[in-house]
Amino acid sequence: MLTKRIIPCLDVRDGRVVKGVNFQGLGDVASPVELARFYSGCGADELVFYDITASYENRSLFTDILRETASQVFIPLTVGGGINTVADFDRVLKSGADKVSVNSGAIRNPSLVDEAARRYGSQCVVLSADIKRVDGSFHVFAKGGREDTGMEAIGWIRECVSRGAGEVVVNSIDTDGVKQGFDLEMLEAVCDAVQVPVIASGGAGCIEDFLTLFESVPGVDAGLAASVFHFGQVSIADLKTAMTERGIPARIVQKSFSAETQGR
Repeated sequence: MLTKRIIPCLDVRDGRVVKGVNFQGLGDVASPVELARFYSGCGADELVFYDITASYENRSLFTDILRETASQVFIPLTVGGGINTVADFDRVLKSGADKVSVNSGAIRNPSLVDEAARRYGSQCVVLSADIKRVDGSFHVFAKGGREDTGMEAIGWIRECVSRGAGEVVVNSIDTDGVKQGFDLEMLEAVCDAVQVPVIASGGAGCIEDFLTLFESVPGVDAGLAASVFHFGQVSIADLKTAMTERGIPARIVQKSFSAETQGR
């Protein structure tokens, strides 16, 4: 079994990391540069940086704060927000990103996935899908979860993978920030539909939620979370120890930080 990845997420608005519930009620957390430095040193496998209002505000992603954040990270960095053209891919990659996450831009122009995959390789193209149940079906939402596209989510993900997306982040709006566990039903449906790595996002509240995720949906490659890491409710070092004790392969590093340091 491949090593399961643990990925903190920095949702950035106006140069600050924020977090809310069900994609709403965003509150200030910390500097993305400080958090990036912390996570890079405490055992995170990768880091995700989202400029969460770039698409909604119809502007480009902030590259100044991205460059500063990337300079502090020594693990793979995925960046998204306001990615609408191949030029946006180029600008973000040149600012220090290892992979680029596309959501609303792909919804408006699905061929963006094809073009970016041809130019930079599928390994650089990450589809981020914000999904919510609507009348019993999984719908894709755009503009930071604000707009229901009406598109069926599983078919949309399958199409983008066929176009060249090399990884999928499944953001469950239903479970986001609720801290009652990942959306296992949704994740299983996505894993059954595609053969590329799938990252679970939305719902983590404790270490057991990650263990349940990897044991219940073994096709999931990584667990992504924000507030439980930002506020020290889950220590990455403790999480990975628990994973290995349950037979879930994890990358263990010697250096770690305490929850007290994490909460500062």
